[in-house]
Amino acid sequence: METRKLGNSNLEVSALGLGCMRMSFGDSPTDKQEMITFLHKSVELGITFFDTAEVYGPFTNEELVGEALEPFRGKVVIATKFGWKHDPVRGPLPSAGMDSRPEQIKRVAEASLKRLRVESIDLFYQHRVDPTVPIEDVAGAVKDLIQEGKVKHFGLSEASAEIIRRAHAVQPVTAVQSEYSIWWRAIEESILPTCEELGIGLVPYSPLGRGYLTGKVDENTTYDKTDIRSNNPRFTPEAIKANRVVIDLLEKIATQKDATPAQIALAWLLAQKPWIVPIPGSRKIERLIENNAAVKVELTIDDLDEIGKAIAKIKVVGDRY
Repeated sequence: METRKLGNSNLEVSALGLGCMRMSFGDSPTDKQEMITFLHKSVELGITFFDTAEVYGPFTNEELVGEALEPFRGKVVIATKFGWKHDPVRGPLPSAGMDSRPEQIKRVAEASLKRLRVESIDLFYQHRVDPTVPIEDVAGAVKDLIQEGKVKHFGLSEASAEIIRRAHAVQPVTAVQSEYSIWWRAIEESILPTCEELGIGLVPYSPLGRGYLTGKVDENTTYDKTDIRSNNPRFTPEAIKANRVVIDLLEKIATQKDATPAQIALAWLLAQKPWIVPIPGSRKIERLIENNAAVKVELTIDDLDEIGKAIAKIKVVGDRY
């Protein structure tokens, strides 16, 4: 697996990371030991960048990742996140609202360190911007944690260009995580240029459009009510059918490159900037191997131009949330 550096930082990771959320959160319960074996195999296959969060579970995902990756301490990079209010019984919940008060950030860091079984959190993201707490205070709290050796790098998720700039002025931001894919490109207007200017890496989540860009979803596909796609406007039968034109484009390019639609979608992202590191989620070895092979798919300037012109003519149906 090739490696990349996230922006101007010295944080070097595999060119593709691994989103771990669905290994213990959301749809389709998974066997813990099976997921530990899967995580071990992913390291064996060259993945060194793993993404989790305290809210996934809550807590169980960090515990899984911490236990599975403990034998590889110092050889892998684990990113986790803070930012949600804690229900007294159930823990952090998006439905409870946001909480990025400095004292809360520091409490979360201490607990995440224990669950991840590490001495320092490699990359600590604010999961969502908290409008009630100045971003300068958030950055300052993470700066304190970095000075104490409890965190190595600061990240933001789904932040605006203005927020990124304000945070970066207090504590350099190593990475911004945002949804970005061939069918969701809104960040190209201001987020990407800001990251490039400030030397910040970009970590796209849902790089395969929550599975749609694999080409394996059609209007007959159904989702369990625990699956976030069951209520997603882009996964209604009508939207799935209407957006088929995106898959047609990916399949056309894939045929030319002896690749799969998923590999083209990931290769397209990798070709945008050398400091972009997508984190597709996976729970199956065959999918992991398929995704990893995208690193070897070469898209020429002409290929990218063709894709760009074709996508510009496509109106994707349905909001992303």
